[in-house]
Amino acid sequence: MNFKHHISFIKGITWRMVATTDTITLSYIYTGHIGNSLKIGFIEIFTKIFLFYLHERLWLKIKWGTKIRSIVSEENKPCLDDTTRNELELQEEKYRSFIKGVSWRIFGTIDTIIIATFITGDYSKALQIGATEFITKIILYYFHERTWMYFIDKSSTSKH
Repeated sequence: MNFKHHISFIKGITWRMVATTDTITLSYIYTGHIGNSLKIGFIEIFTKIFLFYLHERLWLKIKWGTKIRSIVSEENKPCLDDTTRNELELQEEKYRSFIKGVSWRIFGTIDTIIIATFITGDYSKALQIGATEFITKIILYYFHERTWMYFIDKSSTSKH
């Protein structure tokens, strides 16, 4: 999981597309007002891309739930210099993806509740949206995370 900053940013954008669609849908279900639903979703595009980026960078510092996978072949190891020898890649375990989803959802739900309360003026509707999306987004985030790990694994094995 040798992530560069631009990969974290792109991952945040793809997640935001999925999550904004979910938020707009849930907001419409609970408020019945498409205008407010779109406003909530539009504001979240900006707040949550930034929050997601920070969340992702924080989780990259936490090594729990990862295993080290060498990105160099065994036959090349003896002739590698120190810099190349230190090139290792972390692979994320499935349970880590789930815990990351829960931790992100806590922050994301708080953001949604604040935004929905501000837009609708109705904290009970905001809490309903937040409570429902807590569940839907954990599920969606898990699949988003595993999809990214699949493509990252494929790209790292095709390079080596």
